[in-house]
Amino acid sequence: MIWRNTIFNQRPMSPNLRALAKDPRWFLQRGVGSLLMMVALGLSLGGCGLIETGFEGPSRVEILGQSGQYQMLRNGEVYRPVGAGSVPGQLESLKAHGANSIRTWHVGDGGILDDAHALGLTVSLCLDVGRERLGFDYDDADAVAEQLEEFRETVRKFKNHPALLTWIIGNELNIESKNPKVWNAVNDIALMIKAEDPNHPVTTALAGLGSKEVRALAQRAPALDFVSAQVYGGISGLAQAMDRVGLDKPLMVTEWGTRGHWETRATQWRAPIELSSARKAEHYISGYKNVLEPNADRIIGSYAFLWGQKQERTPTWYGTLTASGHRTEAADALFFLWQGRWPENRAPRVSGLTLNGKRPESSLRVRPGQRLEAQVSMLDREADPLTLTWIVRPESQAKQVGGDLERVPPVVPGLLKVSEGDRALLSAPATSGAYRLFVRVEDTAGGVGHANFPFWVR
Repeated sequence: MIWRNTIFNQRPMSPNLRALAKDPRWFLQRGVGSLLMMVALGLSLGGCGLIETGFEGPSRVEILGQSGQYQMLRNGEVYRPVGAGSVPGQLESLKAHGANSIRTWHVGDGGILDDAHALGLTVSLCLDVGRERLGFDYDDADAVAEQLEEFRETVRKFKNHPALLTWIIGNELNIESKNPKVWNAVNDIALMIKAEDPNHPVTTALAGLGSKEVRALAQRAPALDFVSAQVYGGISGLAQAMDRVGLDKPLMVTEWGTRGHWETRATQWRAPIELSSARKAEHYISGYKNVLEPNADRIIGSYAFLWGQKQERTPTWYGTLTASGHRTEAADALFFLWQGRWPENRAPRVSGLTLNGKRPESSLRVRPGQRLEAQVSMLDREADPLTLTWIVRPESQAKQVGGDLERVPPVVPGLLKVSEGDRALLSAPATSGAYRLFVRVEDTAGGVGHANFPFWVR
């Protein structure tokens, strides 16, 4: 398979072309006619420099530096990946918001590489390493060896794709893991990749950045080129954590965003309290401006979570987009962070939601069928017409960790009585239990704000 890339810019000849130009075999392979054509193209472009037309082969990615001063180089030029983990079908909008890279959680058929390359995006490609919490046994030498060989075939298949940036060896393998041999397996995979693919660095993505995991990687997986961590509410203390655990390698943040559902306040029945879309946007901005940017010498890149939508405790908790592709305030915040300006039309600002005059932290209990009065705090900066949608779902009973698949609770029908302006009248469900009221505020320009409120029917 051949991938072609044509780039017109103001950059000088790439290191790849410089190296080729010094190699006489290149001239023999391409022929005199090709050489003359290249010369003519260079002359016609004047000061624009020589163009990588029809470039075939991998990008060369390196990480240089020491003692907390690190840089990633891609084809000899400083490269700082900023982007997000993305669901299929949303790469164009991610690119339009200013991202230059994406990360994945698995390889699939590799089509994501082609899609990303067509948009000028790079890919940190994740090998879906077996997780102990899902039944993989790292005491089973045959299973471990078989896994390594499967990944060898994957690496051979995609190592020369020009969109490939790094290899991520497993995602959050430290969650509910007791067998330290997982890190030996990670090291063996890293050594295999280095033998098969010398052009792309390797890492593993940890849930958090703990001393135990960092020590285990230093002892059992020294072949890793850098460490990756996934931080949410803990991003505010990330720089201090890097010092505390004695991290002596560069760090990439492979997931960051709003506070995790395990990091927020909860009701008396342990329903986590989700931030409104406005508060989430503020959290994105704070994490980037106060941590990721000031520590760019140690943190070599970052991927926000999530460019898309998924169910994880609620359908709205982590997505910067809705299931229909509408952008939230968090998406606008990323636009601002990556481009230095706000989009021309911003999503509605939703800063809070009350129910019967109470805030979500109140652990509100109501009777079956009781009248409920809801009010949302909202603002549209462009004064666009707004459409409000009010729904109630049973509280998710999911106990999964690490982003494992969850089912979306169904909508309880027939509860909304009246919706006018920023207010709504509803009836409480007839069946006892935990529920959550959701409000969606949509403008006419593809923007959405949202909030929700957990309550108990008794």
